[in-house]
Amino acid sequence: MRFLLTRRWVLFAVVVVVLAYACYLLGQWQFHRLHDRKAENAVIRVNLHAPPLPVDQVLAPGRDPSGRDEWRRVEATGTYEASSSVVIRYQTRDGAAGVDVVTPLHTSAGPLLLVDRGWMQTGNVGVDTVDAPPPPSGPVRVVGWVRADATGSAATVTDGSARAISSRQIAPTLDGPVYGGFVDAQSETPRPDTPLVKAELPDLGNGPHFFYGLQWWFFGVLAVFGFGFLAYDERRKAGAAPAEAADSERPEHPAVDGQHHARDEARRG
Repeated sequence: MRFLLTRRWVLFAVVVVVLAYACYLLGQWQFHRLHDRKAENAVIRVNLHAPPLPVDQVLAPGRDPSGRDEWRRVEATGTYEASSSVVIRYQTRDGAAGVDVVTPLHTSAGPLLLVDRGWMQTGNVGVDTVDAPPPPSGPVRVVGWVRADATGSAATVTDGSARAISSRQIAPTLDGPVYGGFVDAQSETPRPDTPLVKAELPDLGNGPHFFYGLQWWFFGVLAVFGFGFLAYDERRKAGAAPAEAADSERPEHPAVDGQHHARDEARRG
């Protein structure tokens, strides 16, 4: 087994150890993500079925919703400001292209609440004008799920439209304080004349993290097993080489030498 101490095999062993440890860490990371996913799903399940709270007990102007408030149901009363609606483009449902329509609700508590009233199919439109159905006029009661603001350039509002919803981006286009986050409408009372498709509820599955974690650990075990197999094969070959060399150096059998000598004598006679 002295070959394991050679430079080539030492480097090989170091690479295998690093690879196996990296696979172990990646597997642990996937299992941590699984744990976090389960914890988030547990909070969401409670929030989805809890009775709605007044919006000012959950949201506040200029403050992002907490993680534990995601998908909590809230209720608010007020009047819609239809002229300040923002169209959220490139939203799909079951493979169909469309937009979401976000309309500020001037709540009876004072601040404006951004309400994603729902989705409508429009086809794959870019900068074309979208003729969205108007919201209910007059006082309205909205019940919906709290959502956190999107981040990044997709939330930038241009000409009354964006690709994602952010109260921080929409607030400068409005007059007055705006609640942080937004609400996916579950119901509106009274109902609009042309209702929009309400928001889809979140997927509460655990995702692929468990199987990804097992895969990474399997790759780590496979690397160690492969190293062991190659070392065994190298040892086997090293043991076979001296035996073959000894066979090649062994003299011929004496009987065979005698036969050759007899043939030579017969030729001379």
